[in-house]
Amino acid sequence: MRAVVVDRWMEPPELAVREVPDPVIGPGMLRVTVRAAGCNFFDILMVKGQYQMRPPFPFVPGAELAGVVSEVGPDVTDFAPGDQVMASAGLGAFAEQAVVPARAAYRLPEGMSFEAGAAFPIVYPTSYAALVFRAPVKAGEWLLVHAAAGGVGIAAVQIGKALGARVIGTAGSADKLDVVRRVGADVAIDYRDGDWVERVKEATGGHGADVIYDSVGGEVTDASLKCIAWNGKLLVIGFASGRIPEVKLNRVLLKNISLVGLHWGAHAMHEPARIDETFRALFGLYAQGAVEPVIYRRYPLEQLPAALEALGSRRSYGKVVVAP
Repeated sequence: MRAVVVDRWMEPPELAVREVPDPVIGPGMLRVTVRAAGCNFFDILMVKGQYQMRPPFPFVPGAELAGVVSEVGPDVTDFAPGDQVMASAGLGAFAEQAVVPARAAYRLPEGMSFEAGAAFPIVYPTSYAALVFRAPVKAGEWLLVHAAAGGVGIAAVQIGKALGARVIGTAGSADKLDVVRRVGADVAIDYRDGDWVERVKEATGGHGADVIYDSVGGEVTDASLKCIAWNGKLLVIGFASGRIPEVKLNRVLLKNISLVGLHWGAHAMHEPARIDETFRALFGLYAQGAVEPVIYRRYPLEQLPAALEALGSRRSYGKVVVAP
């Protein structure tokens, strides 16, 4: 089969497609013919050896996919060849075929494309868990979503609106601000504007944001504490800016602020029952039309370097996918 193989730490432009043996299927696993695979910022870090997980060489990167089941392991009873599924694969998605745990696979909801399915398994559960389990966001509250035109950002905007929140989204270009409005934000603010903190205060009538969804870190976190409401909650989702901020705890004390972390990937170890609960809820929201992945562009597998460059340069919005 054709696959992108990492046999040394490399820069994304060095990635290339090779012919490799088909992956071996084992108990509890599914073999999936990959129709689309989602790109994530951590894929860039992974191939460069800068991610928290460093797989042994050689490995096929790519953590989420959608496709058609071609074979099931001997003990798998919930799936059959021909089923259309999405899965959080961990590794192996940037290939024509992938082997994934059956427990990490879900049938595609009716009407969902393979591209949307490949864009779903990581960002939507991340945002749902943050806003429902960790915040939780209440109807009528002000929700500020940073990087609201990105994958997790769009998911957070859509889920926040479904929960009844009033949503403010930040983004860094006119095109991205249009996307933020299109996916349901009540207010869209250009974070390049040095007065964005004041604009949040103005939009909320001086109240501030009750919940702040922060996947950026760095200076964005620092400034967010200036426009958070009394009893506000700052959701720590990630550090796309590259800098992990240090919060002055006197600010936390003075405004009764809660700092709340979200590590979706660790639920498999600590709260596995939450995973199925989350996907059931998200599929219900999808059926209602409340959530829908936004696809920036679909690239052929050979153009994975270009796909990752679009993601890493912040040029893209929504989700970038590749298709073998």
